[in-house]
Amino acid sequence: MTTFIYDWRVPVAKVLKLSFLLLVLIMFVGCAQMGPSAAKPAGISSDNHDALVKYYEGIAKDAKLRLQENKKILQEYEAHPYYFGRQGLDAKSHATANVRAFEKMIQESLSSADLHRKMAMRQKNDQANKVGSNQDRDFKSKISGYSEYSGNTGL
Repeated sequence: MTTFIYDWRVPVAKVLKLSFLLLVLIMFVGCAQMGPSAAKPAGISSDNHDALVKYYEGIAKDAKLRLQENKKILQEYEAHPYYFGRQGLDAKSHATANVRAFEKMIQESLSSADLHRKMAMRQKNDQANKVGSNQDRDFKSKISGYSEYSGNTGL
């Protein structure tokens, strides 16, 4: 019959090891945190604090609108629980969780906006101080260029 004897146990063990490693790798990648709150806004430079203030205030405004919608839904669930049956309890708890989440989002967005507002003011003050010191330096260099002022020690 066949003179070649093939041991199938060796490749199966290798395949099992590789599949286990692949499964572990997929789990690590899947567990990595990729939350949008951790990421900076796309298209806005990290030095442009005024734009970041507008961005975070926009998020807070949008979250306030959604918060109001969810509060209306929650009030409806509380006012007429008999309309919704058992599923109404799940929907009510979901709406309550949404209210908490949007309140947290508003708080975080407004604190980020406040932080960037302070950073923008500090950045503007630093730029104004640099401009003022550069003007003094330019004025002194212009004066030293005139011969009647050079070597003049005063009266």
